[in-house]
Parts: sequence; C-alpha cells; structure tokens
Amino acid sequence: MFVSHRDEIEKKVLDAPVLKGVTKQVLIGQQQGWADYVMRMFTLEAGGYTPRHDHPWPHIIYAVEGEGVLFADGQEYPLTAGATAYVDSSSEHQLRNDGSDAFVFICIVPKEGDL
Repeated sequence: MFVSHRDEIEKKVLDAPVLKGVTKQVLIGQQQGWADYVMRMFTLEAGGYTPRHDHPWPHIIYAVEGEGVLFADGQEYPLTAGATAYVDSSSEHQLRNDGSDAFVFICIVPKEGDL
C-alpha cells in the first residue's frame, strides 16, 4: 500500500542540452510496489521542452494542468488539462510548453522506460 500527494514527492530538475525547464517526479514505481510500470509527473516551465526522441516502449500521457504540444510522428497535437495521448513504441515524439504558465503532465511507461 502506498498513499502520498504530489507535493510530498521528490522533484528532480533535469538538466541536459536536449531539454529545457523540465522537472520530474516519480509518483508510483518499483519503490512504491508497481513492479512493471512507472507513473511519472513532469512539469515543463514556460518555454520548456523534452528531447525529441524515440525508444522501444510506448507512453501513456495525461495532461494535468496548463497547455502544451505533443509532437508525434511529424504532427503536432495541442494538449490541455484533461487531454490523453498514447504514443506508440519507436514513435518519434516530444512534449513542449509554448505557453506562459507551467504545463504539467503524467507519463506512464514500462519500468525500462524510466531512465
């Protein structure tokens, strides 16, 4: 059993040349008892983005707050709070915040996807 609140979960600021303004929280994963998957929450600050990349596992995305853009397979999809998306394995993708407020989304991946 695991019960918490996002405000109580460690925030890790990610820093790399291929991303900008990204904070990651592992909400539920192996340490909380979910052996095969990981539910992460990302916050993209205004102008922030994840790297454009692909990998051999899928993503499930749920937009929590703010507005963002999902780039997937050459197309852009606007995401607002409440939007959901499924990104196939090996699909080139990126999430971006073009707005002035934070864009927060949940991303669920298999455990090997939580690098």
